[in-house]
Amino acid sequence: MLPFAKNALSRLQVRSIQQVVARQNHQKRAPNFHDKYGNAILAGGALFCISTWTYTATQIGIEWNLSPVGRVTPKEWRDQ
Repeated sequence: MLPFAKNALSRLQVRSIQQVVARQNHQKRAPNFHDKYGNAILAGGALFCISTWTYTATQIGIEWNLSPVGRVTPKEWRDQ
């Protein structure tokens, strides 16, 4: 292919892509399911997850053993 023809073809493709993008940006589209309910579902899922873990961590009686202070007593030294 000749260099000037290749350059012209490339510019034509770029221009047509730009026209398609501009055309899509100017169209008004109807909101879909995710636009309508996406944030509510995300917030509901986060609330459910947090409340479930809070209940699990506080109410089912897990012994967490977070700190050994007051539970560990030193052993007596043995003389050898």
